[in-house]
Amino acid sequence: MTRSKKSEFKSPQAQGQAAVRAPAKKAQHTGLPFLEVAKRVIAIIVGAVLVGAALEVFLVPNSIIDGGITGISIMVAYLTTWPIGIFLFLFNIPFLIIGYKQIGKTFALSTLLGVVTLAITTQALHHVEPFTDQTLLAAIFGGIFLGVGVGIVIRFGGTTDGTEIVAILFSKRSPFSVGQMVMFINVFILGSAGLVFGWDNAMFSLIAYYIAFKVIDLTIEGFDESKSVWIISENYRDIGDAIVSRLGRGVTYLNGEGGYSGNAKQVIFCVITRLEEAKLKLIVNELDPVAFLAVGNIHDVKGGRFRKKDIH
Repeated sequence: MTRSKKSEFKSPQAQGQAAVRAPAKKAQHTGLPFLEVAKRVIAIIVGAVLVGAALEVFLVPNSIIDGGITGISIMVAYLTTWPIGIFLFLFNIPFLIIGYKQIGKTFALSTLLGVVTLAITTQALHHVEPFTDQTLLAAIFGGIFLGVGVGIVIRFGGTTDGTEIVAILFSKRSPFSVGQMVMFINVFILGSAGLVFGWDNAMFSLIAYYIAFKVIDLTIEGFDESKSVWIISENYRDIGDAIVSRLGRGVTYLNGEGGYSGNAKQVIFCVITRLEEAKLKLIVNELDPVAFLAVGNIHDVKGGRFRKKDIH
């Protein structure tokens, strides 16, 4: 009698355990196309150069500072008479390490590129004559250049200041938003400028910071800011047709239900630019003065058929 072979059958439980022990296949990260990487690198360099120009030809010669690590670097450079570029680089190193570990490699490398470019630019422009010695003009135009430069760097995935990294990380563990954290840090730094440069210059620094803050938003979001529109009306079909024919925007009809009445509602959803908001409100008011209308800001629109159609 032949010896029986050991059965190779495995129970479902054993198969499940084997599947668990088997290493999962990792998803492959394809990375960014070369042209996209080149575009990002060029944009970050241009943005950082604008920031450096704002500092050296407008703000620093007139004893006006920026917030964050840049502001601290300006004050320390003033007290030590060392070049500001050295402190911009050294003070940002710890935050670059934190950003690499907590946010990601791409963000850290983009920030490193921005910081290095900024440090080199400030060093290269250090002996250039300032464009103006009028403090108010320096605060206004320095804030504009600063806002455009920082906005470009942020828009393409980096930053020139480590305090933004700190704000992002602390906001996850506190009830405050990133914007509130940045504001708190910068108010403290800009207030300290009064002890170094005098309170008049500290107030001019606040003006420059406010202008830069607003220009950053415009640079990131663009002048053609999009808005989402929600309309609830019994005349939804007429309003939708008018939006298509008179604004050239597509609309989507959604089925809804009233929370109080329980009645079926038709909801119109569309996306417009802020320049079209006034005309859309006019259309809705003409066709249904009691219609519910809600308008909100959108920071980014992608896909679909957002392109405006020709209207006649």
